[in-house]
This record gives sequence, structure tokens and C-alpha cells, in this order.
Amino acid sequence: MIFRRVEGGLQILLVERGKEPLKGYWSLPGGILEVGEKLADGIRREVLEETGLEIEPLAVFEIFERIMPDAEGRPEYHYVLIDYVCRVTGGTLRAASDVSACEWVQRDRLRDYHITDGTLAVVERAFETASATAKIP
Repeated sequence: MIFRRVEGGLQILLVERGKEPLKGYWSLPGGILEVGEKLADGIRREVLEETGLEIEPLAVFEIFERIMPDAEGRPEYHYVLIDYVCRVTGGTLRAASDVSACEWVQRDRLRDYHITDGTLAVVERAFETASATAKIP
């Protein structure tokens, strides 16, 4: 999760998936680790590839899994998602790689986006934590 502080509050970075699975859904930037790649390195690489931003992972926020069934109800995809709080250290925001758009979104606009299952709840908790602790850079 990448937040930024702006006049009027916090914004979180969301990306619109440009490929299946979940094409057209909005989510947090991220992707698949390469064999032998450390988590922090994978996060940096994926965020840079998708958004053009250089980031520093600060802390794990939440871990959850998403199992997506096929037409017959059998598991087709099984993801283990580790959400880190990150801060931007450089780069210029632009959609790239396997995303079709990326935007900074204020909390009150989250419901305007077609967000992947489970992601909205995680983002809401992150906004709560950020507001309560002021630990978001």
C-alpha cells in the first residue's frame, strides 16, 4: 500500500488491472515474485513496472489469501497476498506493464472503483490505521 498526504487528507495508490485474471478491476499495485527474489525486491520491481514509482517497503500490514474458482467451482487461482505499507522515493506515476491505469484515490471515493474482493476491506483498515497512528509517511 502506498499512501501520500495531500491537502484534504490521505490518498492511496490504486491500479486498474489490464490483464486477466481480474482485468478491469482496481487493486493495490503488486504481482508475482520471481524465483529466488526477496519480497522487498519483488515489491520494488512490481510497483516500478506497474506505476513508474520507486518505493521503499516499510512494514507488513496484512497477509491474506484469495482462491478464485473456475466455472466448475474448482480452484483456478490461489494467491497469497502480503500487503506492505510503502513510501515513494522517486519516479513518475504512469500506468505501465500489466495495468491500464493508476490513480491516487481519497478514501471517500473508494466505492467509485470496481475493487477486487477483499481489497476494499484491507484498504479501509489501512486508512483507519493511518488516521489513528499517523504512521503513514
